[in-house]
Amino acid sequence: MKIHEFQAKQLFRDYGIPTLRGETAGSPEEVEKVGRDLQSAVIVVKAQIHAGGRGKGGGVKLTRSPEDAAAAAREIMSKPLVTHQTGPQGQKVRTLLVEEGCDIDRELYLAIALDRELCTPVIMGSAEGGVEIEELAANSPEKIIREAFDPEIGLQPFQARRMAFRLGLKKPTTGPAVKIILALARLFNEKDCSLVEINPLVVTKDQKVLALDAKINFDGSALFRHPAIAKLRDVFEEDEMEREAADHDLSYVRLDGNIGCMVNGAGLAMATMDIIKHCGGEPANFLDVGGGATKEKVTEAFKILLSDKEVKAVLVNIFGGIMKCDVIAEGVIAAVQEVGMSIPLVVRLEGTNVDRGREMLNASGLAIETASDMFSAAKKAVEAAAQTAAS
Repeated sequence: MKIHEFQAKQLFRDYGIPTLRGETAGSPEEVEKVGRDLQSAVIVVKAQIHAGGRGKGGGVKLTRSPEDAAAAAREIMSKPLVTHQTGPQGQKVRTLLVEEGCDIDRELYLAIALDRELCTPVIMGSAEGGVEIEELAANSPEKIIREAFDPEIGLQPFQARRMAFRLGLKKPTTGPAVKIILALARLFNEKDCSLVEINPLVVTKDQKVLALDAKINFDGSALFRHPAIAKLRDVFEEDEMEREAADHDLSYVRLDGNIGCMVNGAGLAMATMDIIKHCGGEPANFLDVGGGATKEKVTEAFKILLSDKEVKAVLVNIFGGIMKCDVIAEGVIAAVQEVGMSIPLVVRLEGTNVDRGREMLNASGLAIETASDMFSAAKKAVEAAAQTAAS
């Protein structure tokens, strides 16, 4: 789960990580009021959306007066904000963060993420903050400093000091930086984060160390341990279909293709998308209905698939183990009857009660094409999608 910058900064402050003074606003008028209250020579207006690249997209404005801040807010909120992470459709800006400015001497990068190879958290830093870290990692990987640590015992002070020294920090900024690094590690561990990032971490002209930006992602599977954090969820920032799928306990990720996929099991779902690609098609989604899906759950899954107007055919690929094939067939039939399929549907069933499931599909009288193996099912779905798109 992602949260906004202003929410992440509040968590930073809870852990003693210093940030600039600021407040949120929902309109240009509120921005002007906050700007007056800040009494700062520079007022920064920042769009609050769950996407990076806001500055390059025009979502961060430096202004010199409350009136200019209000004008900047009006411009930012007048249209969807488009960044390299939002896609061409952009994202509507509903909230702004209004902060005081500061005199920056140095910009650094600091983050903690999970290293899947080491199976442990890794704190990463770079003396070049404020840039696209992915680009830096690709072009100059030697400029990124890494320090792995044991989540059971946490990041140790000597590791934090070593990170600060390798970032080129010297007195009087070393001590404050070490405190920030240790606090970031505690936050990562205690709140079950998957990512915490400060880009940039700045050293000001008067030698203060501040988190100028803040990004935190949480492990969604651990949110039951953190009800207060779960309340920070902003449903307006989520894809509508992904949000609806989550409400029905379905694992769904929208993609750019035109073949809707409904599968049980993440591994089989990935294999299904791979074989669609192998056959020359493009999957429209990842959709895992889980091992114990009911008829009602399958029906909801179909509704979500068909609500994507780009879908030109649907492929159902089910291996019946815990979830029996006849139950899946019953759900497929009920869903088709309820939603009224107007595009081709290919179903491949295998596993427990498969013969009964196939009989039910064939006897339904519905326009359902069956397949006995994954390759033929994918091939039929790709051909059907191409025909639908061409008609």
